Amino acid sequence: MSPDGPVRIQKLLSAHGVSSRRMAEKMVLAGRVTVNGVTAELGQSVYEDRDVIVVDGMPLPQRAAKVYIMLNKPRGYVTTVSDERGRKTVMSLVTDVGTGVYPVGRLDMFSEGLLLLTNDGLFANAVAHPSFNKAKTYEVVVSGKAAEAVALLRDPIEIDSCVVRAISAKLLALTPDGGVLSITISEGRNRQIRKMCDHCGLKVMALKRVSVGSLKLGSLKTGQWRHLTEAEKNSLCDLRIIKNKIFHTQFPSLEGCCEAAGWFPVR
Repeated sequence: MSPDGPVRIQKLLSAHGVSSRRMAEKMVLAGRVTVNGVTAELGQSVYEDRDVIVVDGMPLPQRAAKVYIMLNKPRGYVTTVSDERGRKTVMSLVTDVGTGVYPVGRLDMFSEGLLLLTNDGLFANAVAHPSFNKAKTYEVVVSGKAAEAVALLRDPIEIDSCVVRAISAKLLALTPDGGVLSITISEGRNRQIRKMCDHCGLKVMALKRVSVGSLKLGSLKTGQWRHLTEAEKNSLCDLRIIKNKIFHTQFPSLEGCCEAAGWFPVR
């Protein structure tokens, strides 16, 4: 994105680390953003070098360096920037990052494990989009007939009018009440693992995401975060390829550009 060319207001907010693209759209629609003293409109084109952009009464912050981190999310935290019900959010765990970041995708309040955060809207959109299809592996403590359920989890299961299946399902250990499973999926639908287990007669007692693609949680302690290496970032999504394809493809929206580009990660 050229700093002296026109750009859509929500994209610019995301580029400056104000929020994710989706949240930026909500901020514009809520009238929280003005351009040259006039309330901004969603999709409005602005010039970064000449327009005066104000968010919640404050000037648009300078562009922050791009940051990519992984957090070992504990149970009991919601994966949002803020929560109207006053619950703890993952943002309280990354206050020492040095710049504003926001979550890529979600883990529900009672799940834990690997969560990505960034201030790079292009990266976040690419990684979170359904066509991304990176394998995500979870360790799941269940009650019920765990050994019998392994084969069922590999079969097609209809959830919320969509057919899903585990790429891999393994029994790691048996417990008096059930067992510990390793389940790998690619779709990442809302509470998918919990719904799949419920379909197979299992009750999820604990759920932890341990990897996304080749990126592994490893020994990172609960509640701690670390920066991704350049190799780790590129293993998830090579932004050079995405940006090159977007530049040479004319589409009405960034999502259309990325989807048309194929979002090819480095393999």
